[in-house]
This record gives sequence, structure tokens and C-alpha cells, in this order.
Amino acid sequence: MNFEELKLVPAIVQAVREQGYENPTPIQAEAIPAVLAGRDLLAGAQTGTGKTAAFTLPLLQRLSQGERATSQFGGIGIRALVLTPTRELAAQVEESVRTYGKHLPLTSTVIFGGVGMNPQINAMKKGVDILVATPGRLLDLQQQGRLDLSTVQILVLDEADRMLDMGFIHDVRKVLALLPDDKQSLLFSAT
Repeated sequence: MNFEELKLVPAIVQAVREQGYENPTPIQAEAIPAVLAGRDLLAGAQTGTGKTAAFTLPLLQRLSQGERATSQFGGIGIRALVLTPTRELAAQVEESVRTYGKHLPLTSTVIFGGVGMNPQINAMKKGVDILVATPGRLLDLQQQGRLDLSTVQILVLDEADRMLDMGFIHDVRKVLALLPDDKQSLLFSAT
């Protein structure tokens, strides 16, 4: 099986090939068709098996084929939210979003604590299609009225098990309460 057989658009296949990948891993072969079909998904696979691409590639495709949303601030509305337990993982995931989506007209950014808020606030004002975030900083910005999550169509909880183990269950519940009910939900875990 190759990435074309998964019905990924040429722009995404090109970006994947530019990274040196020819064939999907088992988690990618299973997850990509489900995500493209709009189904909710709970997936587990060991670290290093390509979980990030398993949700990033179909997420990019779904967003590239849909209409852009407008936020309450007049900028691009967030259509995909990826929550991660750590800022290191958030940065890695957002880098993958940019790498795999480089031939698509989509924007992304990452927000996490431990750094200044102003650049993150400015990015939110302009708007992004895909937001990768840690729960704490996401809720900080939302409580300050700097974030509009009403346009989210796809939610990804990356390393969901680790996020819950780290005590983020209450933050995750708060975030879920801010999102539309009809979103697609994807939970990825290493266990």
C-alpha cells in the first residue's frame, strides 16, 4: 500500500515523499481512511510508529477541502485543535503540520506556557486553521477572551493517556465544553 491508495491529495503525498516516506505504517493505514471519512477515532500505537502523521495527514486534507471559517475577531477561524500534554510535543506536532501541509493554503501555530503570551495573542488575532496547544495556555488565552474555539471541526488529543496521567482531566473537560458538539474527535495514545 502507498499513500495514493489512501486517497490523499497530491500536495500531501508530495510533502510526505519529500520527507522520504513511501508507504504508510500500520497505524497510518488504519487511521487515515477513518479520519478522512469523518469518523471519531481512538487509536493506540507505540512511540515511533507514525501516529502524528496518522492524524495530521487526513486532518490537513479535510481542512484543505473545506471552507475557511471566520473567528469572532474577524480573522481565520480555528478549524482543528490538537491538544498535547507538553510544550515539546506541541512544538513537534506543529512542525509536522507545517511540514506535511507546506503545499496547502493552510495556516497553523502553536501555543504553550513558559514563554511570552504576546506573540501567541497576535497569532490568534490573525487567526489560524490549525492550533496546536497545551491545555493550560489554551485555557489562559480563552479566559482572557483572546481565543475563539467556536469554529473547531476536528479535535485531536495527542498522547491522551499521558495528558490524563499528568492531571489534565479537568482542563480537558473545560476545553471540551468550549468546543462545538458536532466536532470530529480523535484520541491518540502510545499505550
